[in-house]
Amino acid sequence: MSLTPHPWSRGFAWTPRTGPFVRITRAQAEQYDALGYVALEGALAPEVVAELVAHLDPLEAKTDAFLRAQPEQRFFIADAGAITFTVNPAGRDARLRELISSRPFAELAHDLLGTEVRLYWDQAVYKKSEKPRTFGWHQDNGYGFIEPQGYLTFWVALTDATLENGCLEVLPGMHRHGTFAHDTGASGIFLPLPEPLPPGLPSPVALPVSAGTIVAMSSLLPHRTGPNDTPDVRKAYVVQCCEERAVYWRGDVSKPAPESYEPVVQLPETRQWKLAF
Repeated sequence: MSLTPHPWSRGFAWTPRTGPFVRITRAQAEQYDALGYVALEGALAPEVVAELVAHLDPLEAKTDAFLRAQPEQRFFIADAGAITFTVNPAGRDARLRELISSRPFAELAHDLLGTEVRLYWDQAVYKKSEKPRTFGWHQDNGYGFIEPQGYLTFWVALTDATLENGCLEVLPGMHRHGTFAHDTGASGIFLPLPEPLPPGLPSPVALPVSAGTIVAMSSLLPHRTGPNDTPDVRKAYVVQCCEERAVYWRGDVSKPAPESYEPVVQLPETRQWKLAF
């Protein structure tokens, strides 16, 4: 295996989910523990998907306009005509905050993370066909080291995600090794993986899903998306939550220890993922 642990990821051990479960089955919890993800088809009704799109589209249009005004029409990992990241839409839209703080997100957060949970991050990710390209292998915790490392990502399909338009692809089981060292460049933060993948890694698994599906995956699961080779925009909404006690670790990531830490805070009003029994 060609991947090396992140210098700050020491003594990592995966914690299995034990229940009680309110949204998923025990078999789905076991799949999440073993593979690092579970796809819940039909988790969101069509009218909810339509409402999310109606609230996200205008915000994404502003992101696209901003990118097209930049040199080379790009800003860090976002690239007009290829892929846009509209960050923190819930911070700008009360209805989005309401939607992602209710079922099924609250129940999934409870089942897969715990009872003391907060919103960490949200962003709309629209993959365009004007400049088709792959967005490379990475772990979400490679973009900002959080401890505990294993937070939760909801990848919400707002349109059908297919092999042709850039659906998710994952390396199942690799979440159980903790955070790996990533390479940082002008185009993003990615795992140093060649093509084809070296021996010792699991075979990639593509996850084509229909609109309304929530793919719940660990922040430690390596994943990527392929190019959009269709004439339509592939739309997804990424919602991430972490344990209430989670902190950012700050400092030079090449050094063996962080220099400081600070609490993870995005939207205090979304601390609503606590269910009573």
